[in-house]
Amino acid sequence: MAKRRWGEALLCAGLLIALPGAVLAQTAPAASHGHSEAVFVAQIILLLLCGRLLGEGMQRIGQPAIMGQLLAGVVLGPSVLGVLWPAAERTLFPAIPEQKAMIDAVSQLGILMLLLLTGMETDLALVRRTGKAALSVSLAGIAVPFLCGIALGEALPDSMLPHPDQRLVTTLFIGTALAIASVKIVALTIRELDFLRRTIGQLIVTAAIVDDTIGWILLSIILGLAGHGTIDLASIGQSVLGTLLFLAVSFTIGRRVVALLIRWANDNLVSDLPVITTILIVMGVMALITNAIGVHTVLGAFVAGILVGQSPILTRHIDEQLRGLIVGLFMPVFFGMAGLQANLAVLGDPMIFGMSVLLILIASLGKFSGAFLGGTIGGLNWRECLALGWGMNARGSTEVVVATIGLSMGALSQTLFTMILVMAVATTMAMPPMLRWSLARVPLREDEEVRLKREAFEAEGFVPNIERLLVMVDDSPSGHFASRLAGLLAGSRRIPTTILEAAPRARTRQRRNAEAVAKATASTAAPDTAEADAPAGPVDITTRPQSDVVEEAVAREARKGYDLLFIGVEPVAREDAFDDKVARIAGEFKGAFAIAAARGSHRRPGIGRALEILVPVTGNLYSRRGAEVALALARADHGSVTALYVAQQRRSWHRRVPTPWTIGADEEAILREIVELGDRSGVPVRTAVRRAIAPEEAILRRLHNGSYNLLVMGVSPRPAEGLSFGHAAAAVLERSERSLLFVSS
Repeated sequence: MAKRRWGEALLCAGLLIALPGAVLAQTAPAASHGHSEAVFVAQIILLLLCGRLLGEGMQRIGQPAIMGQLLAGVVLGPSVLGVLWPAAERTLFPAIPEQKAMIDAVSQLGILMLLLLTGMETDLALVRRTGKAALSVSLAGIAVPFLCGIALGEALPDSMLPHPDQRLVTTLFIGTALAIASVKIVALTIRELDFLRRTIGQLIVTAAIVDDTIGWILLSIILGLAGHGTIDLASIGQSVLGTLLFLAVSFTIGRRVVALLIRWANDNLVSDLPVITTILIVMGVMALITNAIGVHTVLGAFVAGILVGQSPILTRHIDEQLRGLIVGLFMPVFFGMAGLQANLAVLGDPMIFGMSVLLILIASLGKFSGAFLGGTIGGLNWRECLALGWGMNARGSTEVVVATIGLSMGALSQTLFTMILVMAVATTMAMPPMLRWSLARVPLREDEEVRLKREAFEAEGFVPNIERLLVMVDDSPSGHFASRLAGLLAGSRRIPTTILEAAPRARTRQRRNAEAVAKATASTAAPDTAEADAPAGPVDITTRPQSDVVEEAVAREARKGYDLLFIGVEPVAREDAFDDKVARIAGEFKGAFAIAAARGSHRRPGIGRALEILVPVTGNLYSRRGAEVALALARADHGSVTALYVAQQRRSWHRRVPTPWTIGADEEAILREIVELGDRSGVPVRTAVRRAIAPEEAILRRLHNGSYNLLVMGVSPRPAEGLSFGHAAAAVLERSERSLLFVSS
């Protein structure tokens, strides 16, 4: 059955590939005298279709899909189709300058888009964590193959150079091409091997990130030299100083400006996909700036991607939209065009073939030995150095970009371009099996095993995935208390927060809640070591005055993308049910929300003592979510947490004698999970179990008899006319004398 489906798919693909040729046969006379939109559309269709099919095949044999897209261009170009059916190749890809310029424009834009995506995937926090070892691996891994490339470039005969009088530029290009590793290929391979969270995996990816960054800076400088036509100190100084100034401004002022632009577009523009447009404009402007200072546009696009990726409100949805545009359109076209420009017929020359094999050997040995040497300097053992050497040897997409730019700038000849392309394919396809073999021999260290368990435990967490916080409060004790709790949660992970004031009566009262949030964020403990990726610096707090209906204000603001809504308005409840206003506010928010009710000491002005939190646990998803929030609040406020489990009464094995003093395996596992969550958050968790009593009675008695000042309860909305979380929550809402926080899924 599977073979039949594949046969049908291949038949359909063959028809789709042949159809453009038949259509273009009718338009060929017109295209021979100029450009044709039909030819352009057919080129895009073929590159997308063949790239998708060959990429799918490559992935099924454990190779990156990019290699399939590159081979699609080789198949459609002079290397295969030009040999088997020359007329079709000339019809599909005519050598008319106007026609070629159309597809080249898409390809050149694809370079910028690919560098934007690469920058967005560059994790600077990972670079900071690995530190010295990654830097030594990267520097040695760049220096050794770069010097090997310089030596090879100097040894090349003049016949292989596009401009023998500018040998140095070509030599520098070859050295750069051999030095850079493809962070995208490396990261994809490490992820597929399930080594991305391993220390050695992170080290390989980090070294590739540093490689890419240094490589693009180096390439931009070399391109600046090539653009001047001659090599002189003035042009070198202009390129180097311009690059350093651009980087300094980008990672200081530019970081803040880009974040503000993305947030402004997200929060103020109502048309479709405003953030995507903003990101593309930022990329274009930064590319033009680098071009103006004498370096290539690729550096501007790459740095723009890094800054965009660090934006605090780059939601996963926006990231997927932009990634879909790049991966679905621009990448297949760009890599397909790179394959089209390669002519494998030149490898029929024994000298060219031998030089290509020599290039592959020099590239592989240079990168392997450089990474191995850097790992040794960084204090790694030989097994880890072996994995580093193989992992850094993939060139892939980065090599193709470098070679394409070099060809377009006239720094590489067609023969050198083809040789570098073959080297990129060979090293990339050899890397996954060799890396898989070497990683399997790297032992798991004890501290690494502890970290991996912690990260796996937290990966399913709720609090670590909150990107933006929305707070709807009024000028009441519950409003001030909700502001304090929201500030503690925002401060614990530096979460950007927006405060909506429910019908403010004076500007000073609006400022009061903002000050409460700011004061709470400033008083939080330092971010957890387990949460070292949390951004540093002050929390971004925005206040928005509201003069319309509060639920409409929440609905309008919620469309801008928030993960959690804090509600603090009064009256919170009427008898045993939530007030209609609270229900309407919660109903307009489609994500998780938390309702705060100030009781007891929290109804008086002042922060008061640290939070002593009681959290009921039942083992379900919303119970765990409430426990996570409780632990985050306690960690931020230097407070304490007690987990209460209310179990059904058990009987002994003969089902006659009650045994209320025993704890079953399920209860023990539930409490152990909360204790482990507390250990990883740095908050000691006390546990308590109650049996043979209604849950609401057990909760209320524990609250009354203990020194708690807050109950955090994970709840789930129930079908009802208003807002309901079930009988237990309703009873607690009506009878509790301590403050409450209901965290809804």
